[in-house]
Amino acid sequence: MVDGSPAARTKVGIADRADVVRRATNAAGQPLHQLEPLPGGTSSLTYSAVTDSGVRVVVKVAPPGLEPVRNRDVLRQARVLTALSEVPEVAVPEVLGSDPGAPPDVPPLFVMSYADGESYEPRHIARARRPPAADVRGRATAAARMLAALHTADPAKLGITEEAVTLETEVERWRKALATCALEPAAARAELECREQLTAAIPAPLRPAVLHGDWRLGNMQCDGAGIRAVIDWEIWSIGDPRLDLAWLRLMSDPAHPTAVAPEAPTLEPGELLAAYGSPVADLAWFDALVRYKQAAASALLVKNAERRDQVTDRVERMRRGIPLLLTAALTHLTRR
Repeated sequence: MVDGSPAARTKVGIADRADVVRRATNAAGQPLHQLEPLPGGTSSLTYSAVTDSGVRVVVKVAPPGLEPVRNRDVLRQARVLTALSEVPEVAVPEVLGSDPGAPPDVPPLFVMSYADGESYEPRHIARARRPPAADVRGRATAAARMLAALHTADPAKLGITEEAVTLETEVERWRKALATCALEPAAARAELECREQLTAAIPAPLRPAVLHGDWRLGNMQCDGAGIRAVIDWEIWSIGDPRLDLAWLRLMSDPAHPTAVAPEAPTLEPGELLAAYGSPVADLAWFDALVRYKQAAASALLVKNAERRDQVTDRVERMRRGIPLLLTAALTHLTRR
Protein backbone atom coordinates (compact mmCIF):
# COMPACT_ATOMS: atom_id res chain seq x y z
CA MET A 1 0.00 0.00 0.00
CA VAL A 2 1.42 3.35 -1.05
CA ASP A 3 2.11 5.69 1.85
CA GLY A 4 3.50 9.03 0.69
CA SER A 5 2.28 11.53 -1.86
CA PRO A 6 3.62 11.87 -5.41
CA ALA A 7 4.52 15.48 -4.54
CA ALA A 8 6.65 14.26 -1.65
CA ARG A 9 8.44 11.80 -3.91
CA THR A 10 9.15 14.52 -6.48
CA LYS A 11 10.53 16.83 -3.81
CA VAL A 12 13.13 14.34 -2.59
CA GLY A 13 13.76 12.93 -6.02
CA ILE A 14 14.70 16.32 -7.48
CA ALA A 15 14.89 19.32 -5.15
CA ASP A 16 16.53 17.60 -2.17
CA ARG A 17 18.80 15.18 -4.01
CA ALA A 18 21.97 17.06 -3.05
CA ASP A 19 20.91 17.06 0.60
CA VAL A 20 20.21 13.32 0.49
CA VAL A 21 23.67 12.69 -0.99
CA ARG A 22 25.33 14.89 1.64
CA ARG A 23 23.59 13.29 4.60
CA ALA A 24 23.93 9.76 3.23
CA THR A 25 27.66 10.39 2.70
CA ASN A 26 28.01 11.43 6.34
CA ALA A 27 25.97 8.43 7.51
CA ALA A 28 28.02 5.94 5.48
CA GLY A 29 31.32 7.55 6.43
CA GLN A 30 32.49 7.71 2.82
CA PRO A 31 31.64 9.76 -0.29
CA LEU A 32 28.60 8.60 -2.26
CA HIS A 33 27.84 9.45 -5.87
CA GLN A 34 25.38 8.71 -8.67
CA LEU A 35 22.20 8.73 -6.60
CA GLU A 36 19.49 7.04 -8.69
CA PRO A 37 15.95 5.88 -7.84
CA LEU A 38 15.43 2.16 -7.29
CA PRO A 39 12.07 0.47 -7.96
CA GLY A 40 10.13 -0.94 -5.00
CA GLY A 41 9.63 0.31 -1.46
CA THR A 42 6.18 1.93 -1.59
CA SER A 43 6.34 3.57 1.85
CA SER A 44 9.82 5.07 1.55
CA LEU A 45 12.03 6.50 -1.17
CA THR A 46 14.73 4.06 -2.25
CA TYR A 47 17.90 4.98 -4.12
CA SER A 48 21.13 3.36 -5.20
CA ALA A 49 24.46 5.14 -4.93
CA VAL A 50 28.11 4.31 -5.56
CA THR A 51 31.17 4.78 -3.34
CA ASP A 52 34.53 6.09 -4.53
CA SER A 53 35.68 2.49 -4.91
CA GLY A 54 32.69 1.60 -7.09
CA VAL A 55 30.75 -0.34 -4.44
CA ARG A 56 26.99 0.02 -4.82
CA VAL A 57 24.86 0.86 -1.76
CA VAL A 58 21.18 1.56 -1.06
CA VAL A 59 19.78 4.70 0.55
CA LYS A 60 16.28 4.61 2.09
CA VAL A 61 14.63 7.94 2.86
CA ALA A 62 11.32 8.62 4.59
CA PRO A 63 8.91 10.73 2.49
CA PRO A 64 9.27 14.43 3.40
CA GLY A 65 6.32 16.36 4.78
CA LEU A 66 4.99 13.33 6.67
CA GLU A 67 5.82 12.05 10.12
CA PRO A 68 8.16 9.04 9.81
CA VAL A 69 5.91 6.60 11.66
CA ARG A 70 4.76 3.00 11.05
CA ASN A 71 5.92 1.80 7.64
CA ARG A 72 7.50 5.20 6.92
CA ASP A 73 9.85 4.83 9.90
CA VAL A 74 13.08 4.03 8.07
CA LEU A 75 15.18 4.15 11.24
CA ARG A 76 12.99 1.40 12.70
CA GLN A 77 13.80 -0.66 9.60
CA ALA A 78 17.50 0.01 10.16
CA ARG A 79 17.20 -1.16 13.77
CA VAL A 80 15.69 -4.52 12.87
CA LEU A 81 18.26 -5.10 10.13
CA THR A 82 21.05 -4.33 12.59
CA ALA A 83 19.53 -6.73 15.13
CA LEU A 84 19.09 -9.51 12.57
CA SER A 85 22.71 -9.23 11.49
CA GLU A 86 23.34 -11.22 14.69
CA VAL A 87 21.38 -14.18 13.27
CA PRO A 88 23.79 -15.87 10.84
CA GLU A 89 21.11 -18.03 9.20
CA VAL A 90 19.11 -14.94 8.15
CA ALA A 91 20.50 -12.98 5.19
CA VAL A 92 19.83 -9.23 5.41
CA PRO A 93 21.61 -6.14 4.07
CA GLU A 94 24.27 -4.57 6.30
CA VAL A 95 23.33 -1.18 7.75
CA LEU A 96 26.21 1.22 7.09
CA GLY A 97 24.85 4.26 8.92
CA SER A 98 21.83 6.50 9.43
CA ASP A 99 20.81 10.14 9.78
CA PRO A 100 17.80 11.15 11.92
CA GLY A 101 17.06 14.28 9.90
CA ALA A 102 14.59 16.82 11.28
CA PRO A 103 11.15 15.45 10.42
CA PRO A 104 8.84 16.12 8.81
CA ASP A 105 10.71 18.58 6.57
CA VAL A 106 14.11 16.89 6.63
CA PRO A 107 13.31 13.17 6.50
CA PRO A 108 15.44 10.51 8.22
CA LEU A 109 17.45 8.10 6.10
CA PHE A 110 19.78 5.15 6.36
CA VAL A 111 22.38 3.55 4.11
CA MET A 112 22.77 -0.21 3.65
CA SER A 113 24.71 -2.60 1.49
CA TYR A 114 23.36 -3.51 -1.93
CA ALA A 115 22.66 -7.19 -2.57
CA ASP A 116 22.86 -7.92 -6.27
CA GLY A 117 20.50 -10.59 -7.51
CA GLU A 118 17.08 -11.38 -8.89
CA SER A 119 13.70 -10.98 -7.17
CA TYR A 120 11.23 -13.37 -8.77
CA GLU A 121 7.72 -14.23 -7.54
CA PRO A 122 6.86 -17.51 -9.29
CA ARG A 123 3.06 -17.52 -9.09
CA HIS A 124 2.50 -13.81 -9.49
CA ILE A 125 4.87 -12.58 -12.21
CA ALA A 126 4.40 -13.68 -15.79
CA ARG A 127 7.82 -13.83 -17.42
CA ALA A 128 8.88 -15.15 -20.81
CA ARG A 129 12.27 -16.16 -19.39
CA ARG A 130 12.03 -17.77 -15.99
CA PRO A 131 14.93 -18.90 -13.81
CA PRO A 132 15.60 -22.64 -14.01
CA ALA A 133 13.00 -24.64 -12.09
CA ALA A 134 15.70 -26.15 -9.87
CA ASP A 135 16.86 -22.67 -8.88
CA VAL A 136 13.35 -21.51 -7.99
CA ARG A 137 12.67 -24.61 -5.93
CA GLY A 138 16.02 -24.17 -4.23
CA ARG A 139 15.16 -20.57 -3.35
CA ALA A 140 11.80 -21.62 -1.93
CA THR A 141 13.47 -24.27 0.23
CA ALA A 142 16.02 -21.73 1.45
CA ALA A 143 13.25 -19.19 2.15
CA ALA A 144 11.32 -21.65 4.32
CA ARG A 145 14.43 -22.71 6.24
CA MET A 146 15.52 -19.11 6.71
CA LEU A 147 12.05 -18.25 7.97
CA ALA A 148 12.36 -20.99 10.60
CA ALA A 149 15.70 -19.49 11.69
CA LEU A 150 14.15 -16.03 11.90
CA HIS A 151 11.32 -17.35 14.06
CA THR A 152 13.70 -19.25 16.32
CA ALA A 153 15.61 -16.08 17.23
CA ASP A 154 14.45 -14.52 20.52
CA PRO A 155 13.51 -10.85 19.89
CA ALA A 156 14.47 -9.85 23.44
CA LYS A 157 17.95 -11.34 23.06
CA LEU A 158 18.33 -9.36 19.84
CA GLY A 159 17.50 -6.18 21.73
CA ILE A 160 14.05 -5.79 20.15
CA THR A 161 11.62 -4.71 22.86
CA GLU A 162 8.45 -3.88 20.92
CA GLU A 163 5.13 -5.31 22.10
CA ALA A 164 3.80 -8.29 20.18
CA VAL A 165 0.81 -7.70 17.91
CA THR A 166 -2.02 -9.99 19.03
CA LEU A 167 -4.04 -12.11 16.64
CA GLU A 168 -7.16 -10.22 17.71
CA THR A 169 -5.47 -6.98 16.63
CA GLU A 170 -4.44 -8.55 13.34
CA VAL A 171 -8.01 -9.56 12.48
CA GLU A 172 -9.34 -6.16 13.54
CA ARG A 173 -6.80 -4.36 11.38
CA TRP A 174 -8.06 -6.00 8.21
CA ARG A 175 -11.70 -5.72 9.27
CA LYS A 176 -11.24 -1.97 9.56
CA ALA A 177 -9.56 -1.84 6.17
CA LEU A 178 -12.40 -3.73 4.50
CA ALA A 179 -14.96 -1.52 6.26
CA THR A 180 -13.64 1.47 4.30
CA CYS A 181 -14.19 -0.26 0.94
CA ALA A 182 -17.34 -0.81 -1.09
CA LEU A 183 -17.80 -4.55 -1.58
CA GLU A 184 -20.26 -6.24 -3.89
CA PRO A 185 -23.11 -7.97 -1.99
CA ALA A 186 -21.71 -11.50 -2.33
CA ALA A 187 -18.26 -10.35 -1.21
CA ALA A 188 -19.76 -8.44 1.71
CA ARG A 189 -21.60 -11.56 2.91
CA ALA A 190 -18.43 -13.65 2.59
CA GLU A 191 -16.45 -11.01 4.48
CA LEU A 192 -18.91 -11.03 7.37
CA GLU A 193 -18.96 -14.81 7.61
CA CYS A 194 -15.21 -15.05 7.33
CA ARG A 195 -14.63 -12.39 9.98
CA GLU A 196 -17.08 -14.00 12.40
CA GLN A 197 -15.43 -17.40 12.00
CA LEU A 198 -11.93 -15.99 12.38
CA THR A 199 -12.91 -14.09 15.52
CA ALA A 200 -14.69 -17.06 17.08
CA ALA A 201 -11.76 -19.44 16.64
CA ILE A 202 -8.59 -17.44 17.36
CA PRO A 203 -5.87 -19.97 18.25
CA ALA A 204 -3.67 -19.86 21.30
CA PRO A 205 -0.63 -17.75 20.36
CA LEU A 206 2.87 -19.11 19.96
CA ARG A 207 5.96 -17.45 21.42
CA PRO A 208 6.30 -14.08 19.65
CA ALA A 209 8.90 -13.85 16.90
CA VAL A 210 10.26 -11.23 14.52
CA LEU A 211 7.94 -11.11 11.51
CA HIS A 212 8.85 -9.70 8.12
CA GLY A 213 5.21 -9.14 7.17
CA ASP A 214 5.60 -9.97 3.47
CA TRP A 215 7.91 -13.00 3.44
CA ARG A 216 8.00 -14.26 -0.16
CA LEU A 217 10.52 -14.82 -2.94
CA GLY A 218 9.64 -11.48 -4.53
CA ASN A 219 11.16 -9.74 -1.50
CA MET A 220 14.45 -11.62 -1.75
CA GLN A 221 17.53 -10.93 -3.83
CA CYS A 222 18.53 -14.33 -5.19
CA ASP A 223 21.48 -15.73 -7.11
CA GLY A 224 20.90 -19.15 -8.61
CA ALA A 225 19.27 -21.28 -5.94
CA GLY A 226 20.56 -19.12 -3.07
CA ILE A 227 19.16 -16.09 -1.25
CA ARG A 228 21.62 -13.22 -0.91
CA ALA A 229 19.37 -10.92 1.14
CA VAL A 230 15.79 -10.50 2.32
CA ILE A 231 14.68 -6.93 1.59
CA ASP A 232 11.69 -4.60 2.18
CA TRP A 233 11.34 -4.68 5.97
CA GLU A 234 8.91 -1.75 6.03
CA ILE A 235 6.08 -3.63 7.82
CA TRP A 236 8.06 -5.86 10.19
CA SER A 237 6.59 -6.55 13.61
CA ILE A 238 6.67 -8.88 16.59
CA GLY A 239 3.92 -11.47 16.53
CA ASP A 240 2.81 -15.02 15.91
CA PRO A 241 5.29 -16.74 13.55
CA ARG A 242 2.53 -18.60 11.73
CA LEU A 243 1.52 -15.35 10.03
CA ASP A 244 4.73 -15.24 7.97
CA LEU A 245 4.60 -18.96 7.25
CA ALA A 246 0.99 -18.84 6.06
CA TRP A 247 1.78 -15.84 3.84
CA LEU A 248 4.67 -17.67 2.19
CA ARG A 249 2.38 -20.66 1.62
CA LEU A 250 -0.32 -18.42 0.11
CA MET A 251 2.07 -16.78 -2.34
CA SER A 252 3.32 -20.22 -3.40
CA ASP A 253 -0.12 -21.81 -3.76
CA PRO A 254 -1.02 -22.78 -7.36
CA ALA A 255 -4.66 -22.45 -6.30
CA HIS A 256 -4.18 -18.79 -5.33
CA PRO A 257 -7.23 -17.04 -6.80
CA THR A 258 -5.25 -14.26 -8.46
CA ALA A 259 -2.10 -16.15 -9.46
CA VAL A 260 -0.83 -14.96 -12.84
CA ALA A 261 1.30 -18.04 -13.41
CA PRO A 262 -0.08 -20.96 -11.37
CA GLU A 263 2.02 -23.36 -13.42
CA ALA A 264 5.30 -21.65 -12.47
CA PRO A 265 7.82 -23.90 -10.72
CA THR A 266 8.19 -23.61 -6.95
CA LEU A 267 7.44 -25.62 -3.82
CA GLU A 268 3.85 -26.50 -3.02
CA PRO A 269 2.48 -25.26 0.36
CA GLY A 270 2.97 -28.70 1.91
CA GLU A 271 6.58 -28.85 0.71
CA LEU A 272 7.23 -25.42 2.20
CA LEU A 273 5.87 -26.62 5.52
CA ALA A 274 8.21 -29.61 5.41
CA ALA A 275 11.18 -27.34 4.66
CA TYR A 276 10.16 -25.05 7.54
CA GLY A 277 10.61 -28.12 9.68
CA SER A 278 8.66 -27.48 12.86
CA PRO A 279 5.23 -28.93 13.69
CA VAL A 280 2.67 -26.15 13.26
CA ALA A 281 -0.69 -26.18 15.04
CA ASP A 282 -3.85 -24.46 13.76
CA LEU A 283 -2.25 -23.56 10.43
CA ALA A 284 -5.58 -23.70 8.57
CA TRP A 285 -6.78 -20.70 10.63
CA PHE A 286 -3.71 -18.72 9.54
CA ASP A 287 -4.17 -19.86 5.94
CA ALA A 288 -7.64 -18.33 6.17
CA LEU A 289 -6.44 -15.14 7.83
CA VAL A 290 -3.83 -14.35 5.19
CA ARG A 291 -6.48 -14.69 2.47
CA TYR A 292 -8.72 -12.34 4.42
CA LYS A 293 -5.71 -10.00 4.72
CA GLN A 294 -4.99 -10.08 0.99
CA ALA A 295 -8.65 -9.46 0.19
CA ALA A 296 -8.46 -6.35 2.39
CA ALA A 297 -5.20 -5.16 0.84
CA SER A 298 -6.63 -5.71 -2.64
CA ALA A 299 -9.80 -3.79 -1.77
CA LEU A 300 -7.73 -0.84 -0.54
CA LEU A 301 -5.64 -0.83 -3.72
CA VAL A 302 -8.76 -0.94 -5.88
CA LYS A 303 -10.34 1.93 -3.92
CA ASN A 304 -7.21 4.07 -4.24
CA ALA A 305 -6.89 3.32 -7.96
CA GLU A 306 -10.50 4.35 -8.53
CA ARG A 307 -9.95 7.58 -6.61
CA ARG A 308 -6.96 8.42 -8.82
CA ASP A 309 -8.76 7.24 -11.98
CA GLN A 310 -5.97 4.72 -12.58
CA VAL A 311 -7.90 1.47 -12.98
CA THR A 312 -5.69 -0.92 -14.95
CA ASP A 313 -6.04 -4.56 -15.93
CA ARG A 314 -4.05 -5.43 -12.82
CA VAL A 315 -6.51 -3.48 -10.66
CA GLU A 316 -9.44 -5.24 -12.30
CA ARG A 317 -7.78 -8.59 -11.61
CA MET A 318 -7.46 -7.61 -7.95
CA ARG A 319 -11.13 -6.58 -7.89
CA ARG A 320 -12.19 -9.96 -9.25
CA GLY A 321 -9.95 -11.68 -6.74
CA ILE A 322 -11.53 -10.15 -3.61
CA PRO A 323 -14.58 -12.47 -3.40
CA LEU A 324 -12.42 -15.42 -4.49
CA LEU A 325 -9.97 -14.79 -1.67
CA LEU A 326 -12.76 -14.50 0.89
CA THR A 327 -14.34 -17.73 -0.35
CA ALA A 328 -10.95 -19.46 -0.19
CA ALA A 329 -10.54 -18.21 3.39
CA LEU A 330 -13.88 -19.77 4.32
CA THR A 331 -12.79 -23.04 2.75
CA HIS A 332 -9.69 -23.13 4.95
CA LEU A 333 -11.77 -22.35 8.02
CA THR A 334 -14.00 -25.37 7.35
CA ARG A 335 -10.87 -27.58 7.25
CA ARG A 336 -9.84 -26.77 10.82
